[in-house]
Amino acid sequence: MRETSPLSELLELLDLEPIEHNLYRGFHPVGRTRRLFGGQIIAQALMAACRTVDEGRLPHSLHAYFLRPGDPAIPALFEVERIREGKSFTTRRIVVIQHGKAIFNMDVSFQVPETGLEHQLAMPALVPPDEAKLPDSLRQRPFLSFREDHRRLSFERPQAPMQQIWLKANGTAPDDVRLNMALLAYQSDEALLGTARMPHRGSFERANMQVASLDHCLWFHHPVNVNDWLLYSLESPAAAAARGYTRGTIHSADGKLVASCMQEGLIRLRTPDGQASAR
Repeated sequence: MRETSPLSELLELLDLEPIEHNLYRGFHPVGRTRRLFGGQIIAQALMAACRTVDEGRLPHSLHAYFLRPGDPAIPALFEVERIREGKSFTTRRIVVIQHGKAIFNMDVSFQVPETGLEHQLAMPALVPPDEAKLPDSLRQRPFLSFREDHRRLSFERPQAPMQQIWLKANGTAPDDVRLNMALLAYQSDEALLGTARMPHRGSFERANMQVASLDHCLWFHHPVNVNDWLLYSLESPAAAAARGYTRGTIHSADGKLVASCMQEGLIRLRTPDGQASAR
């Protein structure tokens, strides 16, 4: 059997199978048994939308809702609705279906490249890690992911809900701007809910908590190259009603703000008998 790297496997998953006009089939990582990773579905849905939009238009925002857990045992259907074809903007709506029910929906807006007013928040004063010194344990996934001040996560005590994470493709991604955006969308789902739980470390057992993404929003300010280091700065302003809210900014290593992200997720404590109420 041909061995594949984590990144090459992800790239294959993003190459959706067309089965009808505006309808695509997506597959999942080999050996996956738990619910599907939300970033995978976001990235696949974005690629489905890209298949229906002129290559000259780039995605600038996406707004997604996770409706049901994804089943890794069966492929998913990605149905694209062509909502709008404007002079500057194009809108697509994607519904992902398994077992005859919608598990996910997402709206994506594309824009013709334009110039205009520009400003941005400055990047934190940090430098990328030395890739050669990263341990093998960080090389088992499609992206390299290095947390600044990672040692504090070894302590089960309340911590400020903030993280700085360096991201980079674990290998070489193709030189395709929309594919690079989809890859970043995949990785943008990392660590958001974990950041929202940080002020409560030590007050719960992770095994006794029901955790799931509820919605996810991503804005692309500039094209991105995931072959270079990116800094994902995360903070969680609030958690309430069994939900945690987190937002993040993504800078290139040279300081350009390339994307921003927001997510709310379920962080429900289980009842004393070990059960969590239905989502």
